[in-house]
Amino acid sequence: MSAAATEETRERGLARFAQRIAGWTERWFPDAYVFALVGVVVVVLAALLNGSTPVAVAEAFGGGFWDLTEFTLQMAMVVLTGYVVATSPPVARLIARIALVPSTPRGAVAFVSLLSCLVSMLNWGLSLVFAGLLARAIARRPDLRADYRALGAAAYMGLGAVWALGLSSSAAQLQATPESLPPELLEITGVLDFGETILTWQSLTMALVLIVVTVAISYWSAPSGSAVRTAEDMEVDLDDSVQPPAPRTRPGEWLERSPILPLLVGALAALWLVTELLNNPFFSVISSLNTYLLVFVILGLVLHGTPRSFLDAVGKAVPTTAGVLVQYPLYAAMAAVLTRATGRGGETVSEHLADLFTGIGGGGWFAVVIAIYTALLGLLVPSGGGKWLVEAPYVMQSATDVGMNLGWTVQIYNAAEALPNLVNPFFMLPLLAVLGLRARDLVGFTFLQFLFHFPIVLLLLWALGTTFSFEPPVAP
Repeated sequence: MSAAATEETRERGLARFAQRIAGWTERWFPDAYVFALVGVVVVVLAALLNGSTPVAVAEAFGGGFWDLTEFTLQMAMVVLTGYVVATSPPVARLIARIALVPSTPRGAVAFVSLLSCLVSMLNWGLSLVFAGLLARAIARRPDLRADYRALGAAAYMGLGAVWALGLSSSAAQLQATPESLPPELLEITGVLDFGETILTWQSLTMALVLIVVTVAISYWSAPSGSAVRTAEDMEVDLDDSVQPPAPRTRPGEWLERSPILPLLVGALAALWLVTELLNNPFFSVISSLNTYLLVFVILGLVLHGTPRSFLDAVGKAVPTTAGVLVQYPLYAAMAAVLTRATGRGGETVSEHLADLFTGIGGGGWFAVVIAIYTALLGLLVPSGGGKWLVEAPYVMQSATDVGMNLGWTVQIYNAAEALPNLVNPFFMLPLLAVLGLRARDLVGFTFLQFLFHFPIVLLLLWALGTTFSFEPPVAP
């Protein structure tokens, strides 16, 4: 048998395996909101078994439900602003140009994977839409027969590999924004800016290693020859032409179709940002979630050129925020039940969990155990970081007790939080809408990435965790 035939047989076997995994996932995984509801039930049962009264549990649930309203809005804006910026005309033209860069099908898959990861370090919402549109643009090239499923999976790699190690990490942003921190968590950790979390050399090293591994796997797992299935083979419509706005019919519509206001507001925002950078420490400015969102909102407005175009893009982006809006209050309620509903001995479930993890000891092994726990919980609660609100009180208390650096503990969570995304298709949904595919078309490729990522992430967390010295939290 020739080498080409052997390779084709292997690819077909891998494709069959991927389809079986994807089919099982699509059949048995319920909606992510159901996962959140199940999480509430589990936490309530844990509190009752701990000796809390039903009244105490109910009061904690209702009292905590709206604790994180501001943070919920902020996370919804991360998704919305990423979509708006990615669909702006200048970015769309940029995508069309860079789609011409790769010269081979496998190179195209690796190229999409690389850019997805790099953009995700800036904004995971932007990464999903940007990489999805790039995959479509490459698929339209008549001179390049690239597998559309592999291109789509590559577009997802930013969210599946490194998003939580970048600037849009909700856990890192939450820890850096004191007004968004629950009082119980603020008391334990104080404020941790980006210089203590995502911008440490250890975190950047981990991100670099994961990007290299991800791109390499994307390249070598891309089908070739007769195993390739193009967008045309899958009957996907790749027409991305945008209809021009209807001509204005009233004088009052002039300003909404003029670039004057976006430019003026953009100049005002730029002046504000320069002033902030001149008058405040650099890390405190770039770590602020409100600063981050303001910049992306105004950037989207300026890039779209007119208020009308911007508002049309916002209207299309709003549905992608639905999961965040309805799930985060449940996470806030879970955190309240864990930290406020006292049971036997006056202790909460959170305090018992802190004692359990404290018994593990410090150093690299603490990092490994916390990472495995976070990844397993993430399979059941696909949160995009909101799960940190549930885990943080007892995880950070345990880290303090064993002498683990608190900034690195946030990164332990972040690195492990991305792993379930490679298996659970919930966060594929915005990308699947862009690609015109189903989850089962991509999960086989993303599961292959998971098989490599899981041991590598644990090894890096263990090794890099031993390089930190403990620093006690700064009182808020």
